[in-house]
Amino acid sequence: MDRMVAMCGLVCTDCDAYKATQANDTDWLQRVVEQWKTEYQAPDLTIEGVACDGCVTGSTRLCGHCHECEIRLCGLEKGVANCGECAGYESCERIQNFFKMVPTAKIVLDEVYAAR
Repeated sequence: MDRMVAMCGLVCTDCDAYKATQANDTDWLQRVVEQWKTEYQAPDLTIEGVACDGCVTGSTRLCGHCHECEIRLCGLEKGVANCGECAGYESCERIQNFFKMVPTAKIVLDEVYAAR
């Protein structure tokens, strides 16, 4: 499977929610739900809330926050595959703030940005 990088630099193809969705494995998705309920303090989370085809695919089956994610919406508006392809990447306050929560995403997008 090819590596799919989300707008924000998360690697969709490394995510258990994505992998379980692609495998059409409801037991695996339910295990993701139970883990994320605790991990993200989301007691009302459901399988529908974690099922995901990846935020850059154009699918409407997206994991929880992706539907309203400002980073994703900005990237779609600009027509880039992910933020690392955006000319304003280095000065973007929105993505830089996201990196404070998910520093590994910065590593991924820095590689994309350097290769453009």
